[in-house]
Amino acid sequence: MKASESHPQFASKVREYTNFAVRGITKICKEIGPRPCGSEAERKAQEYMLKEFQTCADESRIEEFETHPGAFMGWFKVDAVLVLIAIILFACGLPQFALIPLVIATVILGGEFLFYRELTDVFYPKKKSCNTIAVRKAAGETKRRIIFGGHIDSSFEWRPTYYGGNVLMFAVFGYAGGGLIYMLISCIVGTILGADHSVTQVLSYIGLAFIPAYFLFFFFLSGKTVSQGANDNLTGVFASAAVMKYMADNDLRFENTELVCIATGGEESGLRGAKAFMKAHAQEMKDSGIETAFIAVDTLRDYDTQAVYAKDMSGITKHDKRVCNLLKKGGEMCGLKMEFSSVYAGASDAAAVTQAGIPATCYAAMDPGPPRYYHTRLDTWDNIDRKTIEKGVEVLIITAYLFDEKGLCESYDE
Repeated sequence: MKASESHPQFASKVREYTNFAVRGITKICKEIGPRPCGSEAERKAQEYMLKEFQTCADESRIEEFETHPGAFMGWFKVDAVLVLIAIILFACGLPQFALIPLVIATVILGGEFLFYRELTDVFYPKKKSCNTIAVRKAAGETKRRIIFGGHIDSSFEWRPTYYGGNVLMFAVFGYAGGGLIYMLISCIVGTILGADHSVTQVLSYIGLAFIPAYFLFFFFLSGKTVSQGANDNLTGVFASAAVMKYMADNDLRFENTELVCIATGGEESGLRGAKAFMKAHAQEMKDSGIETAFIAVDTLRDYDTQAVYAKDMSGITKHDKRVCNLLKKGGEMCGLKMEFSSVYAGASDAAAVTQAGIPATCYAAMDPGPPRYYHTRLDTWDNIDRKTIEKGVEVLIITAYLFDEKGLCESYDE
């Protein structure tokens, strides 16, 4: 059965569950508010989702995990201090010693931001976060499993993005990143030539020009202002939940496909919720022999930018081609021509799932600019786009039915 045949008023039902999503987003934003990882608000939002899932799932539960949420974005301040120390050491004629903090800063940047490794977690306070999982079982033997997921936590504000949009954000990143590269090269040259060499001295003077970059970088992330996360990513959470609500409310159940929805915690703190979910369940999924596809739904806001994210984690992680094709075909059946794209800086929950060996992709509709609401106080309940959410709900329902019909294929055009 195709999704459009599952209910005689399919289009109106999609609008109905779009309304469900909009109401849920608004309610959480107004009554619970911003939800940093490990906070009481994040937990309350997960408990809210648990109640929603209890009305439509056969099984629903909250799974707790321990994390150190300050570690992931803490690298901003750590690297800023380390490079400032290096600049001072270089200016004092000690290029060989300046290399030490520069190398440490580079390792932290690469490990925490590019590869999302838990390099510095032990230096930050431990907190409890959680994932909420809901399962709607197949009517018969379970042969397939499709998982839709979005993260419920929200980000601390990125000050440059709020005050100057993507232009200021990239300017700060470029200024600081360029300074790091310059200092590494200059200190290596200075170490080879010697501190007294005229070239080394000129290079050290130029290095002083990057000092403002690291003061800006130190204050890049607000420690107090937290986004409401209406678009990023309550839209993904509720669009995913809308699929299960649609199935349950209309007494629909796949014959051989299990439908799973997950609201992860700690995505903005380095995919910690998705990592915890995979640590707990990836091997179990593999051992079950059940064909599984995971689709992370992350920010449904900017209609014309809807895309299938075939690459993730700053382009390092490549998602399963079959799941990407599945989602792309689901979009085509909704009248969308979604392109394959890449998360060029950062990552989605799908990256953690792919790295754990489970076929996955990410579906998002966000201006890659990024827009000014991204990780700022402007990401509010009254700044969502109903049209984009509605199309997202439609895409997910149709994709679920397509997966139930054909499973994972190299091509869905036949």
